[in-house]
Amino acid sequence: MAHQHKQEADDKESCCTSEEKIGIKTSEDAGCCSSHNESESHSDHDHDHDHSNGSDSVFKMFLPSILSLLLLLTAIVFDNYFHQTWFVGWVRIAWFCVAYIPVGLPVLKEAFESIRKGAIFSEFFLMCIATLGAFGIGQYAEGVAVMLFYSIGELFQMLAVKRAKSSIKALLDQRPDSANVIEGLETISKKASDITIGEIIQLKQGEKLALDGKLFSEHATFNTAALTGESKPNTKSKGEMVLAGMINLNAVAEVEVTAIFTDSKLSRILEMVQEATAKKATTELFIRKFAKIYTPIVVFLAIGICLLPMLFVENYVFKDWLYRALIFLVISCPCALVISIPLGYFGGIGAASKNGILIKGSTFLDILAAIQVVVMDKTGTLTKGVFKVQKVVAIGISETDLVKYTAAIETKSTHPVGSAIIEYAKDIVKDTIVTEVNEIAGHGMKGLVDGKEILVGSTKLMKKFNISYDAEIDTIPFTIIVVALNQKYAGYFIIADEIKEDAKEAIQSLHKLKIKTIMLSGDNQAIVSLVAKELNIDQAFGELLPENKVQKVSVLKEQHLKIAFVGDGVNDAPVIALADVGIAMGGLGSDAAIETADVVIQNDQPTKIFKAIHIGKKTKQIVWQNIGLAFSVKLIVLIMGAGGLATMWEAVFADVGVALLAILNAVRIQRMKF
Repeated sequence: MAHQHKQEADDKESCCTSEEKIGIKTSEDAGCCSSHNESESHSDHDHDHDHSNGSDSVFKMFLPSILSLLLLLTAIVFDNYFHQTWFVGWVRIAWFCVAYIPVGLPVLKEAFESIRKGAIFSEFFLMCIATLGAFGIGQYAEGVAVMLFYSIGELFQMLAVKRAKSSIKALLDQRPDSANVIEGLETISKKASDITIGEIIQLKQGEKLALDGKLFSEHATFNTAALTGESKPNTKSKGEMVLAGMINLNAVAEVEVTAIFTDSKLSRILEMVQEATAKKATTELFIRKFAKIYTPIVVFLAIGICLLPMLFVENYVFKDWLYRALIFLVISCPCALVISIPLGYFGGIGAASKNGILIKGSTFLDILAAIQVVVMDKTGTLTKGVFKVQKVVAIGISETDLVKYTAAIETKSTHPVGSAIIEYAKDIVKDTIVTEVNEIAGHGMKGLVDGKEILVGSTKLMKKFNISYDAEIDTIPFTIIVVALNQKYAGYFIIADEIKEDAKEAIQSLHKLKIKTIMLSGDNQAIVSLVAKELNIDQAFGELLPENKVQKVSVLKEQHLKIAFVGDGVNDAPVIALADVGIAMGGLGSDAAIETADVVIQNDQPTKIFKAIHIGKKTKQIVWQNIGLAFSVKLIVLIMGAGGLATMWEAVFADVGVALLAILNAVRIQRMKF
């Protein structure tokens, strides 16, 4: 989509992201301008690898900071409380240098690399000037403290992002990755990634196909609602293509694999997670561009604070004004913004993942927060896309007997409509005797159940045998199975696609946010209107082809409304791409819909649409809280520092303290319940 490409291009111009500093790589970030070529090995190893090994690795990660803190505290005690005759001169300086090295050396390396690559005015450069300058004027404790707390802030950032990444990985690990493969006379379970083209997969009733292939069995019926958007089952013949995501509805089927796992839906989703960090929100891009301009200005202002007073101030003391300039540098370091804002968005992505929602980049969190209209497909989104008995009407016979006799003869059928009746009947068909079954193509079935002649099928079957039935049946828009017993009309079954349990709650939740709901479907208008009335959807349009859905969304976009479209089939992909944010039902959704979508709902629950929007709103709220906190505190302490009222310790709070508060605020979203 156009808005994606523009932001990705803008992002390439910006300085390296904090995701890079924590070892999250993307192909687009690889060439970023900052300080991270040399330090990539450090990030990959320390930040990504070590952190994954539990509490022991966390301790190792914090060990340099702990060592530095112990040495700093000991030095402060020796300086102020328990004076030691030996703790003077070069011994004292060496002690502070040793305390500085564990936390300062990595940052010095970062600064050197950024300068070598042409990005002179990085946050690393600011921290190095400030801390080495403090050493230069004898403020050793302050120099160590600034670098120590800066490093601790970075570590907390890494832990927060690690937690968010773990949520995303846990989300993806829920997806099935195996299939039953026929080898000789045996059937063995294999990982989907190990299955090669040409192997035969055995697909039992109710199982979802893991890989694309062609049908090896003579016939099979599949639920293709996720791929086509149509609730009616699709019967395939030998040699016809079947796609990953189709569900086998009846007998055991065999499928010859035609596409390897690397081309599968799961592999593409894993790639999307990596690409998500490259898609920055507008706020995030602004802050990075702001920091790129702001940092050199701060450096030159600090030089001005140090040198210009010699022209105007009597009794000018270089050391005092240098100290003020260093304080100014520490306070004005933009790391609170540069760290906490991407972390806020990444935390939002992690929180969504914990709730079964994959959001492909922070830009879509911003768009979700602004959504005004949610447009939804019907089949597979608000309904389950499977046949189920909705109503039974018995005439001149008990409902139990009608269900019993009908289900009994349907046990001899392979049609999925029959399966719905059998499932509805449960165990009451036991001990029935079914004989002389004859399937009448395009009409239904005829046979004997416990000696009684039974006809089960469409109204065409009744007309064929000259059996009269209620005229109202012809006005019902759903699939109708009519039954006659001993040549006499006995009742009918209404078979329809079942509405998802949480669909009504989803619509109610969206209405509470003042979001308009619209339903688009390829089903006939009568069915669509009934579902819309049941769910209290604002507007509903039926009998639409994919191009008609595109037209409907285009009309909404012309009204300058922020639109989310929710779908699950191949025919939904064009509309998903057109909407401001496309949401795909990922549990049964097609590869095309999932790849095109900006948000993927893994368990197909409509209530997750509301949750995704709610998470987007909360994330944006937290991001702006952090921006306000950082700017207000920094401005106050900057003025105090320039006027000589603030020390390096206040500067540490204004920079690192605010950064830590912003980080804690950013990770708060991952603890929220949605």
